Amino acid sequence: MAEASVDLAAYGEQIVAKCPNLAVGSEVAFDQLTLHATPAQIVPLVAHLRDDPAHAFICLIDICGVDYLERERRFDVVYHLLSPKHNRRVRIKVQTDETTPVPSLAALHPAADWFEREAYDLYGIVFSGHPDLRRILTDYGFEGHPLRKDFPLTGFVEVRYDDEQKRVVYEPVVLRQEFRSFDFLSPWEGTDYVLPGDEKAKSGAAGGG
Repeated sequence: MAEASVDLAAYGEQIVAKCPNLAVGSEVAFDQLTLHATPAQIVPLVAHLRDDPAHAFICLIDICGVDYLERERRFDVVYHLLSPKHNRRVRIKVQTDETTPVPSLAALHPAADWFEREAYDLYGIVFSGHPDLRRILTDYGFEGHPLRKDFPLTGFVEVRYDDEQKRVVYEPVVLRQEFRSFDFLSPWEGTDYVLPGDEKAKSGAAGGG
């Protein structure tokens, strides 16, 4: 495995040295090569890796987002490419923020279409030049991006079917405290009140005493 890592490291350095304007660095982690690029570099870099016979990364496997909330450029856009000809895989990472768009790869790889829509939907990452950048997993009218680290666990709105309006309606999330019952007693000692459904057992025990 060590020899494979050395080969991948040399391969990554070769790509960066040959195309200094397309990638800013490389690293090997978990026996997989990762190239680092800027948003402006991603389209020409992926085009080069696809069209150069020495690489032939013709398959786009996946595009996903990662949120590093504490970073200034909080998002990583992560691309996974496959070269069936050389039996190689490569990962490309691009950093961006909430407002800086990343050029779309849809023109190079049609498979990027839905992957980029998913990253936009779940993280709010904007892909410039995308032919149809709209939500793909959440419902129409959904507010926010649910995989962001600062997205509240309860969400912003709740969905229900309104029988009077005969349609789905969206309302602000309301957490009703009166419907919550907190039991701080030890389960080993039992409760000093009757649990729902336990009325018969409690009354029988009292009568037998």
